[in-house]
Amino acid sequence: MEAGELINRLESDGRLLIVAAQRAGWDAPVPGTEWNVRDLVTHTGGIHRWAADVVTTGSSTLATTAGRAVGTGPADDELVDWFESGHAALVATLRSAAPDVECAAFLPADSPLHFWSRRQAHETAIHRTDAEGAAGGDVTPFEVEFAQDGIAEMLRGFVASKPNPPERKATFGFDTADGPSWLVTFGAERVEVDESDQLDGSDVIVHGDSSGVYRWLWNRPSDVVVDGDPELATLWSDEIKVRWN
Repeated sequence: MEAGELINRLESDGRLLIVAAQRAGWDAPVPGTEWNVRDLVTHTGGIHRWAADVVTTGSSTLATTAGRAVGTGPADDELVDWFESGHAALVATLRSAAPDVECAAFLPADSPLHFWSRRQAHETAIHRTDAEGAAGGDVTPFEVEFAQDGIAEMLRGFVASKPNPPERKATFGFDTADGPSWLVTFGAERVEVDESDQLDGSDVIVHGDSSGVYRWLWNRPSDVVVDGDPELATLWSDEIKVRWN
């Protein structure tokens, strides 16, 4: 997806996130995580400020003051305004940034601007589903193109570049009914990621639509069906975790 499309998603999902968070209430637990909604909004708002800071200043490092502040935020009565102002500032920063802006990034991308647009769109999208889940009722599914972009970012970015991949040999197939399927092979010090419909023989196969597989990859509640070795299936949730602080 192009940076402009991703920024549009960032903008819309950020708005949906804070609406759902207010509906849920600050103390509501977030399904599939150890957070409550207050933690969720504080975390996401801090990430938005960190990303905007890196791009705005052209920082050559990710270890910025704003980055170190992720996880801290204001009192409850200021939290909505604080989140909304940080989210709006990030959207404006990315929209106004030069296409060739130079700054730190940490996953493969066409450019630093594309990296931050993509990363913040998916960060905010997953946390939007967290807020909707905490509020109860249905979680709005993702369109196929966006979900597949998120699957690609997780597999080709976070998983393929994992510094300490699982040593146990295992193959995971991700059988998406509405888009490309994926094959991930773990073993020793390597991780191989391929788009592939040849999933027969995989130790674990996750079946679902792209939106469901995308959420499962982020260890979020999902309606996918998981076939294969149940012990190996837990390898994903135990080993593939993205932490910011």
